[in-house]
Amino acid sequence: AVYFLNQEEDSEEEPKLKYERLSNGVTEILQKDAASCMTVHDKPSSAQDFSNILNGGVKCQPATSSQPLRYLLASKRRCHDYVSPQSSVKINQISLDESGEHVGICSEDGKVQVFGLYTREGFHDNFDCPIKVVALHPQFTRSNYKQFVTGGNKLLLYEKNWLNRWKMSVLHEGEGSITNIKWRANLIAWANNVGVKIYDFSTKQRITNVLRDNVTLRPDMYPCSLCWKDNTTLIVGWGTSIKICVVKERNPTEMRDLPSRYVEIVSAFDTEFFISGLAPLADQLVTLFFVKENSEHMDEEFRARPRLDIIQPLPEGCEEISSDALTVRNFQDNECRDYRLEHSEGESLFYIISPKDIVVAKERDQDDHIDWLLEKKKYEEALMAAEISFKNIKRHDVQKIGMSYINHLVEKGDYDSAARKCQKVLGKNMELWENEVYRFKTIGQLKAISQYLPRGDLRLRPAIYEMILHEFLRTDYEGFATLIREWPGELYNNMAIVQAVTDHLKKDPTNSTLLTTLAELYTYDQRYDRALEIYLRLRHKDVYQLIHKHNLFSSIEDKIVLLMDFDKEKAVDMLLDNEDKISVNRVVEELADRPELLHVYLHKLFKRDHHKGQRYHERQIGLYAEYDRPNLLPFLRDSTHCPLEKALEICQQRNFVEETVFLLSRMGNCRRALQMIMEELEDVDKAIEFAKEQDDAELWEDLISYSIDKPPFITGLLNNIGTHVDPILLIHRIKEGMEIPNLRDSLVKILQDYNLQILLREGCKKILVADSLSLLQKMHRTQMRGVRVDEENICESCHATILPSDMTRPFNVVVFHCRHMFHKECLPSPATIHGVQFCNICSAKRRGPGSGILEMKK
Repeated sequence: AVYFLNQEEDSEEEPKLKYERLSNGVTEILQKDAASCMTVHDKPSSAQDFSNILNGGVKCQPATSSQPLRYLLASKRRCHDYVSPQSSVKINQISLDESGEHVGICSEDGKVQVFGLYTREGFHDNFDCPIKVVALHPQFTRSNYKQFVTGGNKLLLYEKNWLNRWKMSVLHEGEGSITNIKWRANLIAWANNVGVKIYDFSTKQRITNVLRDNVTLRPDMYPCSLCWKDNTTLIVGWGTSIKICVVKERNPTEMRDLPSRYVEIVSAFDTEFFISGLAPLADQLVTLFFVKENSEHMDEEFRARPRLDIIQPLPEGCEEISSDALTVRNFQDNECRDYRLEHSEGESLFYIISPKDIVVAKERDQDDHIDWLLEKKKYEEALMAAEISFKNIKRHDVQKIGMSYINHLVEKGDYDSAARKCQKVLGKNMELWENEVYRFKTIGQLKAISQYLPRGDLRLRPAIYEMILHEFLRTDYEGFATLIREWPGELYNNMAIVQAVTDHLKKDPTNSTLLTTLAELYTYDQRYDRALEIYLRLRHKDVYQLIHKHNLFSSIEDKIVLLMDFDKEKAVDMLLDNEDKISVNRVVEELADRPELLHVYLHKLFKRDHHKGQRYHERQIGLYAEYDRPNLLPFLRDSTHCPLEKALEICQQRNFVEETVFLLSRMGNCRRALQMIMEELEDVDKAIEFAKEQDDAELWEDLISYSIDKPPFITGLLNNIGTHVDPILLIHRIKEGMEIPNLRDSLVKILQDYNLQILLREGCKKILVADSLSLLQKMHRTQMRGVRVDEENICESCHATILPSDMTRPFNVVVFHCRHMFHKECLPSPATIHGVQFCNICSAKRRGPGSGILEMKK
């Protein structure tokens, strides 16, 4: 059965609560009887706890898996065992303390009973008026808190004194019948016909009076609803008005004769419907409304389904969070006073009590959230919620939700997204993977799932992969090639796929995509020679990588021309890098019929090593002359193995002047080379440069003689000859009257060059003198230093120790600046220069005179 109807059935906002009828025999009881009141507690217990105390009218329900609470339900026709079973007395209130071990009950006939579930102590009394409410002290179990209050015409407090007797005192009277009492900590709140009062039990003072707003409503038909949110916050609902009151401590300076506490109303607002019950939910409020609506066909009002709303209180209003209309039994016959709302503080459970029905509302858990998402077809959010809370969900399975999501995407036609989700949802379940592959095959969408199939350690049967490859080969060559590149070859039977590709190539033998793919398959199958043939045929860029990777140099010896035709630079670099595998002679032999390719190879070989291909230098002269003249002259300059006569013959045949000039100069025929520069090139600058390189006076004479009747040549010589030949020689030979371009500038340049030379010489002279003086001073300082003489030194003449063994005897030692030492008597007679004596050893070796004697006497 559906227990509630959301006010907006198609709303995209998720409900906050879920509902179910109270079970475990309650339905059967209420079919014959009617509920008058109920209380709940979050401490589970068994019905046996009450078996000796309660009779059929008060039912105790044990805990179940879905309802982990204990509740007491009182009917209107049955009561406790202290009332005759044949009497018809309504139970007005059942109260439990915080421990759940003591119960207080009051009835319409004025009876009050308080008893313990596990003790024999208790209280029984009869009053002369109906007792509407009873409330135990929250800590009633403790010996010093044996107190409870009752409400009829008066608010009575019962306390057990030290003699273990009950003492009664009147807390309030005179304002009509008391309809509701809520005790929290030291604060007692009650409602009568006038309003709501709060009594501070610790100070024995009444601290506030909250008046009823709408006095036109009958208090017995529209009773006041009270609930404590915490120890200091009271929520009051009466009629269509809700007030949130906070008990605060008064400033000691303001107390005087006032109570130590006061109440501040922090929020007050009106509602659309009549309030039947209140309960806190975190910082929000759960409200049970009695609803009357106008009929569309009649002017009178009729009773509609009660509503359970969650609202967010604000300082001057409220915001509706959710609203549910409850389908309770016989709601058409109920009044506002027939509904009650009880809640458990331990868990977010709310009991909606009506005479013929009891509905439990609870906060929706993660399973409920996933249910709602699936109902709204929000599969992706449901899957994400299940993955995040997989440890807490009980009714759902992540994989099943994922499969529902995949099915939904397939039904929508979003095959790519469905295939992508398979990776995440199917995981390592091979059976599910294969089922999905066959399903995608059935709907013709194998391409969509192909890129997401397992291809690592987890793999499907080879037949699955081969089925997909055959499908691509039939419909999409490019996609087939992509899969071959991306999939490891171990996934499928390589030979079967090679055969399939070969069959397709019979129909289309020039298809480059199929040929490339076939080469890749051959490569994986280690048939590199076949792969190489295909790559060379296609001129594929991977051919060089294939050769290097698999060392296929022996297979390319007869394919060098093909490689060179494809990419000369890469081919030559590869051949030169692997000379140990393919020799130079082998390459030259293969390229003999393709001289232009042979030239490229030999040229790069020569650049790497001038001597490695020396046997081919003679052949290279003709190759350079034919295909690469700009590099001919550098080759002739760098090669030491080139036959000059052969080179000269080729250059003269082709009229290569510069190359011929170089060869003539290298062969020693410089005058002929200079003549060619002057006569054929007519380039005076080059001629001058050539003469400078050779540095031959005869060449300069020839150059001057050839240029003497050519004014432009004379200008060039005047500008450049000054540093190699005396310009006067050239100037004297210039004919008088000859007009020479820029003569003045040339002469000025000659003079400037001459002045520059003079300055350079003078500067060099100064530097030389300064350096000589500095070195002389350094030598003088060095020679003037003392010289150490000890017993290790010997006389260079007699080779005896330079110092005598008896140092007390007089001796003479001569030490030259060259560090040679002699006994004075061992020296020959002095030289012819008076007062100067030279070292015999240094004089004999012509190392210069070791003059300057240090004489040591004792």
